[in-house]
Amino acid sequence: MPPQNSPQPQPQAQQPVKPAILPPLPKREFPKVIIWIGLVVVVLILAFVIFSLLTKSKTKSSAIVWWGLWEDDANVSSLISAYESSHPNVKITYVKQSPQDYRERLTNALAKGTGPDIFRFHNTWVPMFKNDLDVLPPSAMSPAEYAKTFYPVASSDLTSGTGIVGIPLEYDALTLYINEDIFNKAGKTPPATWDELRNLASQLTVKDDQGTITQSGVAMGRTENVDHWPEILALLMIQNGVDLSNPTGKIAEDALSFFTYFASTDGVWDVTLPPSTQAFASGKLAMYFGPSWRTFEISLANPNLKFKTVPIPQLPKDNPNQPDITYATYWAEGVWSKSTKKAAAWDFLKFLSTQDSAQKLFQNESKVRSFGEPYSRIDMANLLNTHPILGSIITQAPGAASWYLASRTFDGPTGINSQMANYFGDAVNSMSEGNTTPTKALEAAAQGVSQVLVQYRLIAK
Repeated sequence: MPPQNSPQPQPQAQQPVKPAILPPLPKREFPKVIIWIGLVVVVLILAFVIFSLLTKSKTKSSAIVWWGLWEDDANVSSLISAYESSHPNVKITYVKQSPQDYRERLTNALAKGTGPDIFRFHNTWVPMFKNDLDVLPPSAMSPAEYAKTFYPVASSDLTSGTGIVGIPLEYDALTLYINEDIFNKAGKTPPATWDELRNLASQLTVKDDQGTITQSGVAMGRTENVDHWPEILALLMIQNGVDLSNPTGKIAEDALSFFTYFASTDGVWDVTLPPSTQAFASGKLAMYFGPSWRTFEISLANPNLKFKTVPIPQLPKDNPNQPDITYATYWAEGVWSKSTKKAAAWDFLKFLSTQDSAQKLFQNESKVRSFGEPYSRIDMANLLNTHPILGSIITQAPGAASWYLASRTFDGPTGINSQMANYFGDAVNSMSEGNTTPTKALEAAAQGVSQVLVQYRLIAK
């Protein structure tokens, strides 16, 4: 053992451990070909995005908004698709509008600068929209071509200022509906003249022991329950040579008196009866005046009713070659004067007015109702002139006239039709009640008519 006092051995100090020095990582280099491929892909993506944005912008700038009224999307979608397929940079957006307050909504939209590029308007509305309607450019259709294509009433109604302002895709007018069972039972034939109609109306009217009308010969003479009375009265006056802008004088008085005779003198119609369309549908009315579209309402109300239409009665003619005069009431398509797509809009409307498009539209409409809207083109008359409902309307279309007296245009209380109907309605009702003379009744009406015409700058103050 070592001696106790001997020194203990000291522990040796640890030397610091030097960190290992690692060799640097080798640099990884991508092949140049991959870099170039990546750049090409980026460039292609950017190019595609830019191209898509430009294409979308161009398509959007050519998008045409079309406000319609009566047709569902299904009836016009195939025509829109056909046009878009041949015009890839144009898109058509169809918006079906409700007829309620339509004129006011359209007016407000145009005033705010948010109106549609194309909009439907009634043939009597031109004075109300003359500042908003663009003029049909000759590049789309010349006035000569227009006059050759559509019935004369369209050229007359749809001309404002320096040119034509609308293209009609349909045509309609008053026609005379006949209850075939009533006529066959009585052994009668439809009337050709107004005197014949008046005599027939008396013969076909049936009353009970208390004098109540149980079957009426014709719905005329009142305003409260005679649907389309404004058109009937206007028709009588125009056939008699009256200038409706100044409905005074003997010929105007004769027309007004004739209309009121059926209620005031002949007793074939009175205020207790239901509206004339309803009365005809129920089988209690022998003769009824209305446009073609009333057929759908009548047939829906009474699918078993046997009826047809016949040409509108006429006054005796000096020359048998004179055309029949009937009363037109129809709708047309116009282009907004402030639209940025006017050229494309007119081109689309011309496409819609072609024979092929008109036939396709008629076929589409006939799939959802018994028939389509009557053709507006003269050269398509032969396709409908034997139709049981539309034939009478089409055969008399060459001599059709029109004015600012039309029912169911939904132009609102300040609209031109509504205001005119108020003045003429007062004349009819005062005459039917025996409260005035034809002269005084029409003098009051003429003053009101003049005010409305001045309001819409159709005559000077």
